[in-house]
Amino acid sequence: MIRYFTSNPASKVLCSPMLLSTFSHFSLFHMAANMYVLWSFSSSIVNILGQEQFMAVYLSAGVISNFVSYVGKVATGRYGPSLGASGAIMTVLAAVCTKIPEGRLAIIFLPMFTFTAGNALKAIIAMDTAGMILGWKFFDHAAHLGGALFGIWYVTYGHELIWKNREPLVKIWHEIRTNGPKKGGGSK
Repeated sequence: MIRYFTSNPASKVLCSPMLLSTFSHFSLFHMAANMYVLWSFSSSIVNILGQEQFMAVYLSAGVISNFVSYVGKVATGRYGPSLGASGAIMTVLAAVCTKIPEGRLAIIFLPMFTFTAGNALKAIIAMDTAGMILGWKFFDHAAHLGGALFGIWYVTYGHELIWKNREPLVKIWHEIRTNGPKKGGGSK
């Protein structure tokens, strides 16, 4: 578990844990909190992106947020393992808050206090930026910040740059799946 399901730039295994650590959690409470936030925002993001694009963005977000975590750990010299889906979930949260900034949110145990999604996103980014700068260790603030920034970027620019331009690659993939790879390496 530690080798493949926790990400750490000091580990001998660097790449696969960047994705696999997104599926491991420290405790039942850690997993429950992450899954509650994902469940709360997943229907909105699936309505915005669709199922296939959501899955691609979510898995990419796990890798990207872990990469930002690696960079933060190397830059500060604060090595240590990270795990959990919160970086990818921050992508989902930030994407929804960016697309629906006037949406009303509340904290589960304090439903009487509501705030806009845009303000929530600003507060989360400010908290994670402060956590990174001040060296707070309760969360992986670099992964959270990387996930949030990726979510903002993706719904603002990424959909147009990446998803809408995937057609040539999808056609090649379907051709390979249907007819198999071309023999002889040349064109017909």
